[in-house]
Amino acid sequence: MAYSKKIKVLYQEQLQQIQNAGIFKQERFIHSAQAADIEVEFPTGASIKKVINMCSNNYLGLSSHPDVIKAAHKGLDARGYGMSSVRFICGTQDIHSELENKVTEFLGTEDTILFASCFDANGGVFEALLSQEDVIITDALNHASIIDGIRLCKAQRLIYNHSDMRDAEEIDNETKKSVKGLERCLKESQKYKLRMIATDGVFSMDGDTAKLDEICDLAEKYDALVMIDDSHASGFIGKTGRGTHEYRGVMGRVDIIATTFGKALGGASGGCISGRKELVEMCRQKARPYLFSNTVAPVVVSGILKVFDILSASTERRDKLEKNSEYWRKGLSKAGFILKEGNTPIVPIMFFNAKLSQDFSKDLYEEGIYAIGFFYPVVAKGQARIRTQISAGHEIHHLDKALEAFIKVGKKYDILGKTKQEIIDRYGL
Repeated sequence: MAYSKKIKVLYQEQLQQIQNAGIFKQERFIHSAQAADIEVEFPTGASIKKVINMCSNNYLGLSSHPDVIKAAHKGLDARGYGMSSVRFICGTQDIHSELENKVTEFLGTEDTILFASCFDANGGVFEALLSQEDVIITDALNHASIIDGIRLCKAQRLIYNHSDMRDAEEIDNETKKSVKGLERCLKESQKYKLRMIATDGVFSMDGDTAKLDEICDLAEKYDALVMIDDSHASGFIGKTGRGTHEYRGVMGRVDIIATTFGKALGGASGGCISGRKELVEMCRQKARPYLFSNTVAPVVVSGILKVFDILSASTERRDKLEKNSEYWRKGLSKAGFILKEGNTPIVPIMFFNAKLSQDFSKDLYEEGIYAIGFFYPVVAKGQARIRTQISAGHEIHHLDKALEAFIKVGKKYDILGKTKQEIIDRYGL
């Protein structure tokens, strides 16, 4: 069908509705390297402004580390710009295998397979391992990539209430819908050939950590596989930064770990599936994003290899990140903001109203602080927030200036010390 005027007007009207609701997403252009201090153009055509970045996934501050950049340059010179191929044809270099081995050793698994991104990894793993005779039991707040990967798979799907381990079913007070705990789902799914529990390690929008110890116990009780997406944990969660499985004391008990190299582990691109040898091999044979997507570029692989060298040498960055996160959370709580509970570098500040989160973000920008409002469909309706993310690249002066700005803008909108209901009464959902 031709792109008629009628179709054009239809989409124009939908976009106008989004703008009128105050939830239109606008990109900001960064004119510098990713770091705690960045130079931003916003809106388009405006003067470039120096701001403190409070919403990056650059948890360990390695995105612009000089040693990582140097390693990437060497990789570019030695291995070229790109492979122009998928892995099984002519897209595998020695450094791809080297990185897979490093990841396997770091995570304490049996084998690893690289993907172009963790989104691709999650898009391929379920279909490669499960069939219509199987079932995936997934946490209600799992990342979009897990949700999409499950949709691409023919296995059945059961959803359990977020981090609810119980053998229980009840009515959710907010949605008025029936919700079930994980054990109840496991009990009700015994007819299936295979059962897989899928969960985020650290939940990206809330910053809380999956109860992996309890999940593994239930999985062993009911003979189920365990899959986690540890993208917001690899490199800094746990005593030595191995991830959620280290933090919860279940290393060796998780069957599949998906993670990314686009956050703490260098911040570039690429992802992987790491876990049981047979499961990884099935992905090599059947995972469509692996079989039909180009290999991770050599320049990226070279940088990631250096990242693992840095992490193996010291936990200094991980330890600094933990201290920064505690400092930031305490400062916000003392000021009277409503925060999602957690103990990770992800600290969501709740506004509930989408437009309020947008307006607050714009005012922060005027104060030299870069932090983005999140709202539906990124989070559930009525759960709008500004998700702040702390980095080892932040110094205390960065955090103090950001706190000062948040408090100033918070006073403007009169939300400091207010309850959820008081904010909703004033601004609505």
